[in-house]
Parts: sequence; C-alpha cells; structure tokens
Amino acid sequence: MSRRIKRTQTRSDRPADRRKSERPKAEAARGAAAPAKRAPAKREAGPRSESGRGKSERVRAPREDRRDTFEPRGQRVAGGKPVRSGAERPERKPPAAPPPKKPEPETALLPTKVQTVVVTADENGMRVDRFLEARFPGLSFSHIQRIVRKGELRVNGKRADSKDRLEEGQSVRIPPLKLDAPKERGGLSEGERKTLESLKAMTLYEDDDVLVLNKPAGLAVQGGSGMTRHIDQMLEVMRDAKGQKPRLVHRIDRETSGCLLVAKTRFAATHLTGAFRHRSARKVYWALVAGVPKPKQGRISTYLAKEESEDDTIMRVAAHGDEGASHAVTYYAVVEASASKLAWVSLKPVTGRTHQLRAHMAHIGHPIVGDPKYFNIENWALPGGLQNRLHLLARRIVIPHPRGGVIDATAPLPPHMLQSWNLLGLEHDRFDPIENAPEE
Repeated sequence: MSRRIKRTQTRSDRPADRRKSERPKAEAARGAAAPAKRAPAKREAGPRSESGRGKSERVRAPREDRRDTFEPRGQRVAGGKPVRSGAERPERKPPAAPPPKKPEPETALLPTKVQTVVVTADENGMRVDRFLEARFPGLSFSHIQRIVRKGELRVNGKRADSKDRLEEGQSVRIPPLKLDAPKERGGLSEGERKTLESLKAMTLYEDDDVLVLNKPAGLAVQGGSGMTRHIDQMLEVMRDAKGQKPRLVHRIDRETSGCLLVAKTRFAATHLTGAFRHRSARKVYWALVAGVPKPKQGRISTYLAKEESEDDTIMRVAAHGDEGASHAVTYYAVVEASASKLAWVSLKPVTGRTHQLRAHMAHIGHPIVGDPKYFNIENWALPGGLQNRLHLLARRIVIPHPRGGVIDATAPLPPHMLQSWNLLGLEHDRFDPIENAPEE
C-alpha cells in the first residue's frame, strides 16, 4: 500500500523534463487501449490545476494507430479538448482540382451548311413545315415558307410543298439556315407574361398533350406579310424545357372566331393531324347568312380551286379535272330564321379546304354576313345595329384524344355575333340540328 502511494506521489512530483522523456513510453504502453477510450463521443473536462493541465492524463494514439484508423486530425477528443497538434494545424488535403468547365451552350441547332436527314418512323405522315419546326425549334414560319418556295428544300431530290406529307425513310435535303439558335430562356419578360395571360384567357380546354383555344376574330393563326402578332408567334412563350413549342394542328381564317386545336407535344401532333386526315374529327360552325336557304337542310358538293393575285387569294368553284381543283363537301342546317332576310345556319364541313364554308354559302346564294370576299348580293343593306364583320364561328370540335377518350370543346358567340343574335331575337341555346348530319 505504501509503495503504491509512493509511486503515485513520485510520478506527480517528477521534474517536467523527466515527465517529457517518459511520456512516449507511457503512450506506447497505452496504445492498445486507445481505441476503447475513444469510443465516447465527448467527455466532461476535468478540473484544471494551477499549471492549466487536468489531473487526468491526455492519451494520444501512436502514429501507426492514427494512420490505420483514418481519423481526421482535430476531430478526436481527449479530456474534453481536441488534441493540440490536430487543433492547431489544419488538415492537409491534396490540392483541389480545378472546377470543370461548364459546357458551352449549343449554338449549332440550325445547320450552317447543306445537310440531308432521313425521316424517322415517328415523323411519318408529318407535313414538311411541321417536320422543320420539330427538327429546328425556333425556326420561323416565314423562313420555312421562303426556303420551300425557292426550291431549296428537296425530298428524295424533288421540290416539295410545305403541306406535303413525308414518309418514313425519305431523304430531306435542308439548306443552310442562317439564323441564330434560340437563347436559353430565363424568366419571362413583361410582354411575354401578358402574352401567356392572353393565351390562358382564350383557353377552352388544356391537358399535358392538347390545348383548345377560343381564337378571337381578327387575330391571325399564322404570320403573313407585315403581320407581327398571331397565334403561332404567341405560342413561343409556351416552349418547354427542351425548346419545343406547341404546334398548330389546323387553321381557321383570321376573321373567324372559335375553336382552334393545338398540340403541346410531338406525340399529340402526330395523332391529331392523323385524325383530321382520316376525317375522324368533327367540326361544327355557326354562321349568319343572307336569306333563308331552301331546303332548310342540305349537302353542298363542289370542286374548289385557288385563285391568287398580288393582293388577295380567293377560292372559286371549279369543274372536276381543273388544275388545282379539290373536292369539297359541306352539310348545312337552318337553326332559326329572322323573317326572310337572315338565317342562323349551322355548318359541318366534311373536307377542310381554304375558305370552304364561305365559298359554299356564296355558291348557293346565301353568303355569310360581313364577308368581304364572298358576299356577292348587290344592293343588299345590312340591318341596323349589326356590325359589318364576318359572322362565322368555329362553334365546336370533337376529336379522339391521342391517349384515349374524346376531346369535346365548345366556343361561345364572339361579342359582335352575340350582339346580332340579341338584336334579331335568336335563341343561341336552341337545339342544333346539324348534330344529325352525316359524317361523309
């Protein structure tokens, strides 16, 4: 007992230089027990003596042990304090590698030299202009029309029209497109936000694939000479993360209001254009015409050919076999008449020729009120209170949805037509007899 007391006292009273010389031996002797003592995350610091050192000895693992445990310096705790050497010296780390350079944004989305591409299975049946829009997002409608008109775009070595349908495996020669690639989009500008709000206000139906707009009268669907605002241009604000913008599936005249179908994805565009091509889409139009057609329900079947001049384009009734003549079929039904001067007519086009409904109603002697191109009744006075604007509405569209089910959208009367209906006492919620018209 006395010997142990003496040994303890002798150890604490040893000179500092002797304690330093014996410290490595003590640390080596305790090396095997060091991992077990490091198990607790933290220990309360003991009371400090006048010399500033706690009564309990701080234990340091030998260098070999520190290398084997891979513990970072400055993290291990003994006696409630980090080991001095680790706390004062920062951990040595290998020099940091320079940060990787950010990839340059793609600036060659549009070809700067002639290239030839092959039509894929997904692009089978696409129109030439839709094909170019899908391949080169941001390519303007006017630029597409220009290269097609000049014959710079070739399909299997031959000139092509923008409305021609492509087939899988065909080779398409694309000329240099000297346009800047679209910039990466950040936040929308003030003008773009207003455009997006305008599109939302027009929306009759929307999901992940399809958008049905209620196009107002006077707003063009696509651009033309001197035209800066149109639906196709407005859809730019709806480009997705991949740069793809919604695609127009069909068109209606600038002065015609009502249902306009838009595909938000390439998948939807392929299926919806196929539905129009196979005539599985059903469209119903409302019009106010001069006089009352007889019989009150009928079928109009003619050939129509396009006549173009420097200032205008008009469709004329042509004979079978005439150059550029296409067969056009329309069903009509009188919904309600206002005396014998005006009639509310419901129309169902089977084919989709340019100005088909306007040319057909003029052909049977009952042109649409306010039509500046086809109204051909001399000395006919517009009833008081009615606006001299085209009274034609794309009232309803019914078409199979690309992913199953049916899209069925209905547009309300535009302000100028609603005013006419009210003045004439026409009940716009009446049953529409065109519902029973054939589809062919």
